[in-house]
Amino acid sequence: MRFANKVAIVTGAGGGIGKVTALLLAAQGAFVAVNDLDEASALSSVADIRSAGGQALAIPGDASDETVAAQTAICLIET
Repeated sequence: MRFANKVAIVTGAGGGIGKVTALLLAAQGAFVAVNDLDEASALSSVADIRSAGGQALAIPGDASDETVAAQTAICLIET
């Protein structure tokens, strides 16, 4: 697996290209932090990744917000 033992943060991963990117990274072994403005969409992408055998965590919010970015980093360090 190309991305085993790696973490990928994918913004806009609740749908479209972001979701496909998150799914592909997870399929290649990455632990994926799924970020999206819409919490329900982020959780749906995480469920899809997990049902395919991958590992993921939903981090809803605006990735351009410094507070959300900091919380993302802290959350991934603690995971």
